[in-house]
Amino acid sequence: MANSAVVTAKFSWLDKTEYPFTSNYYTVNGSNLHYIDEGQGDTILFVHGTPSWSFDFRNVIKTIKSSFRCVAIDHIGFGLSDKPEHYDYSTIDHSRTLEKFILDKQLQNITLVVHDFGGPIGLNVAIHHPDRIKNIVILNSWMWDSSTDPDFIKFSKVLKSPLLPFLYRYLNFSPRFILPKSFGDHKISSTLLKQYTKPFADKTQRNGALSFAKSLLTDQRWFGELWAKRQSIADKPVLFVWGMKDPIIKKHYLEKFVSGFTNSGTLKLESCGHFPQEEQPEAVAKAISAFHHKQ
Repeated sequence: MANSAVVTAKFSWLDKTEYPFTSNYYTVNGSNLHYIDEGQGDTILFVHGTPSWSFDFRNVIKTIKSSFRCVAIDHIGFGLSDKPEHYDYSTIDHSRTLEKFILDKQLQNITLVVHDFGGPIGLNVAIHHPDRIKNIVILNSWMWDSSTDPDFIKFSKVLKSPLLPFLYRYLNFSPRFILPKSFGDHKISSTLLKQYTKPFADKTQRNGALSFAKSLLTDQRWFGELWAKRQSIADKPVLFVWGMKDPIIKKHYLEKFVSGFTNSGTLKLESCGHFPQEEQPEAVAKAISAFHHKQ
C-alpha cells in the first residue's frame, strides 16, 4: 500500500476531491501498477481503456462501494502507474499483467467491467479463467477483427500516418484532442480533462497511449481470435451499457456483441458518447448494481 502523502506529492495535479481513494501498488515486470480497492462485498473489477485510467470509473465506484468491493487498475503507462519509456506496451501484455494481478490477488466470483481497450484485455483473461468470472459488463468496446469494417479502413489511414508518433508524444494528442471529441451531449469540462492529460507528463511517458493506437493496426488477428474463442464465456450473464452517440465505436459493434452473447441485456444511453461511466455515471452505477442483484 502506498503512503497517501507520497502519492499526493508525486501527482500534485491529482484532484483528491474527485478521486478520494487510497492508492495501492502491485509490482509486475519491474514496474509499479497502481490500483484502488474500495468497499466490501462481491468483487467488481474495472478495466479501463485509452487514454484513460481508473479515474473514469470514480463516480460509479463512489456510488456502489457501500455494497461491493470495487477494484480498479491503471495499466502500466497510464494513470498513477509507472510509465517506463521502454516497455512492452502491447495489448496482449496488458492482458497478461491483468491475469497475473487477478491470480496473485486471488480474485474470485468477479463481476468484470470493461471499456474500450479494457474489453479485449479483460475478456481475454475471462476466456482463459471463466471459473473466476461471475458476470460481465461491457461498455463501448470490441473483441473481434475490424480490419474489413468501412469505418476502421478510413481510420487506419490516420493510424498509418508517420505523423502519429509525433502527435502522441509531443502534443499528447489522445487525451487532449481525441478524448473530448468522443463525448456525446455530456461534454467534459476543462478542469476534468486535466485529470486525463496530466498523467502523461512528457513525451517519454506517452508510449502507452501510442502503443494502443498502433495495436489497432497490428493486433486485429488477435482480436479475431478472441471472438473465435468466446464460447467459454458466451453463456455468462452479460450487461451491455452503450453510449449511442459514440463517434468511434458505433452501434453495429453493440449489435455484433449481442449476437455472440445470448444471455445478455442492454442499456442504451442515447445521449452518451464513448465514455458512459464519465458522462452518465449514475445510470451506469444503477445498471451494474441492478444487474448483479438479478443474478
